[in-house]
Amino acid sequence: MTETSDEILPDRGFSPERRADALVEALPYIQQFRGAVVVVKYGGNAMTDPALAATFAEDIVLLRSVGLKPVVVHGGGPQIGELLGRLGKKSEFVDGLRVTDEETLDVARMVLVGKVGRDIVGAINIHGALAVGLSGEDGGLITAAPRDAALGFVGDVVSVQPGIIERLLAEDMIPVVSTIGSDGQGQAYNINADTVAGALAGALGAEKVVYLTDVPGLLADVDDPSSIVARADVATLEGLIADGTIGGGMIPKVQACIEAVRAGATSAHMLDGRIPHVLLLELFTDAGIGTMVTKGVEA
Repeated sequence: MTETSDEILPDRGFSPERRADALVEALPYIQQFRGAVVVVKYGGNAMTDPALAATFAEDIVLLRSVGLKPVVVHGGGPQIGELLGRLGKKSEFVDGLRVTDEETLDVARMVLVGKVGRDIVGAINIHGALAVGLSGEDGGLITAAPRDAALGFVGDVVSVQPGIIERLLAEDMIPVVSTIGSDGQGQAYNINADTVAGALAGALGAEKVVYLTDVPGLLADVDDPSSIVARADVATLEGLIADGTIGGGMIPKVQACIEAVRAGATSAHMLDGRIPHVLLLELFTDAGIGTMVTKGVEA
């Protein structure tokens, strides 16, 4: 466990009454979201900490078991960087994005599709043959285009054809999507996982898209972890970005939520992936946890 997750690990010594209350509290949410698609972007410490990875897999299986339709989207930047380093290739970044030449792209595909994706599928399938790994190249899922010539094979999403995902969901499977897309000529591109999660959620008409991050949520005061903004709409968030209240590394996270709900997701959620079972706390409790973003009347 990470130091942060140790600090916030919940007390497991619940009385039978408290356990029963938790189940009763969850019931209306289970009923409300039965049959709904929930896209979960998985990364950060939640991915690299073995204990958190195990609880994440449990959460995903539980969502599926009570009638929701989870879809996992993952990146793997640190893992790509690690393998590049072992191969003696130095990573170069422009505006936070890794410059991706042909060799780097090959490594990214190998890591995302062949290692990270397989690890997630394996963790879920401990609980039954439920998960299926695929990439945006499969079944024409994600059509991509280059973002900037200076970045090489870094792509943006042009379109999403979610048929392959919909067929897997219809069979009660759990899709695990690696964020590699391709253009009409078959050229592959590495795409930001937050961007893919939002675009996929929109194409699927997802009830929720959840971003697991290494921060508690959107903070009104970046120096105060308790100042979480529990709920905000797109117009409010855009105003906070414009006036500088939201800045730095928080902007891409907030922008991903904005783009997801504009693409068609009912709501987007920014959660602290360092908290064990954070998905269940957000979806199935009255208080929730983290930040929920909705489109709003004016957006």
